[in-house]
Amino acid sequence: MELTVLGSSGGCAAPGNPASGYLVTHEDTVIWCDAGPGTFMALMDHLDPADIDAVVVSHVHTDHCADLVAFYGYMAYGPSGVIPVPVFHPQGAVDPIASFVRAEAEHLFFMTLDFNQVDAGDTVRVGSMELSFALTNHPVPTLATKFTAEGRSLAYSADTGPGGGFPELALGADVVLCEATGVGPRGPQSDEYHLNAGEAGVLGAKSGAALIVTHVSPTVDSALVISEAAATYGSDPLLALPGLSIRI
Repeated sequence: MELTVLGSSGGCAAPGNPASGYLVTHEDTVIWCDAGPGTFMALMDHLDPADIDAVVVSHVHTDHCADLVAFYGYMAYGPSGVIPVPVFHPQGAVDPIASFVRAEAEHLFFMTLDFNQVDAGDTVRVGSMELSFALTNHPVPTLATKFTAEGRSLAYSADTGPGGGFPELALGADVVLCEATGVGPRGPQSDEYHLNAGEAGVLGAKSGAALIVTHVSPTVDSALVISEAAATYGSDPLLALPGLSIRI
């Protein structure tokens, strides 16, 4: 498999860095995981969006899903490929996304995108890859996803605070792509629905995987994120930046 970072900025797009979005590929199978603002344009730097076999939307916060509307426009009205394109999503995600285009039952939106709800413990097959899911600790239903092919695996946290199903999903993965939104020790003012860098490092160490930290807030010094994650992980993790490509 190969992971390519389209964007990794936490909470919103930042100069030179779209919000969350990743390409996961294996052989001829191409999956777009999270579609944050700016990631559709970044996607077009790597391939024709019509080559996408499926999309995973981890949750309906806009920094993870807004560019799905741009993808819809391209596939419905442009030189599109095969439709409908499967979209895997958590409970309650369809109506908020469809509301962007005021899509009701017979709308072209639903002829272009085939929405499939998945839940914790579910497994689906897309081409040569198997996807398995867990629910994270976040205010809206949110999916962590493990991508597996030929005995190798990538586990993506999406957004999560401490706990939830991601730590178990990540066990045994070869690469863990984990959010590290903030820095500093956890205290009363910490965001219960996001991990800090040190917590991401702990999770990476427990999983036994190579660690890539992502979803760093644009207001946080990324060098400090790497330093704090390294202190608990045991070595410097990689920082997810646009264009980073990793073979798994």
